[in-house]
Amino acid sequence: MLRGFTTVSYFADDVPAAAAWYTQVVGVEPYFVRPEEGPPAYVEFRIGDYQNELGIVDSRYAPHGQSDAPGGAVIYWAVDDVQASVERLLSLGATVHQEPIERGPGFVTASVIDPFGNILGVMYNQHYLDVVSRTMGDTR
Repeated sequence: MLRGFTTVSYFADDVPAAAAWYTQVVGVEPYFVRPEEGPPAYVEFRIGDYQNELGIVDSRYAPHGQSDAPGGAVIYWAVDDVQASVERLLSLGATVHQEPIERGPGFVTASVIDPFGNILGVMYNQHYLDVVSRTMGDTR
C-alpha cells in the first residue's frame, strides 16, 4: 500500500548551483549534504506542512536517458497562489512548461522547467488545504 511521497528527486549537472537555486525557491537551507571529494553529489531539503523531502542528485546518477531531458513525472507542490508562484520561479531563472490551468473549483496547476532541466509543478488545491486543516488545525 502506498503511504505517500517520501522523497522527490531532481537531477542537476551542478548540484551546488541547484542547491542554491532551490534554497531560494523553498526558503530553507538543505538539511543534509552527501559529502564527497569535490562538490556534493546529493543534497536534501525538508519543506512544507508535512516536511516533504526534496533531493537534488548529480545528473551522473540519473536513470539512463534522463540526464539530457526533463523528467517524466511532474511532482506538484502546494502553494497558496499559483500565478505568483510561477512568476517568482520565472524570476529565478525557470521557464514555463505549462501555464496555470483551472482544473476545477479550487484546483489550479502550472509547471515550469527549472534551470537544471527538471519539471517543477505548483498547485492550489482546496482539498489539500482541507486535509491540512483537519490533520494539523491549520486555518488557511
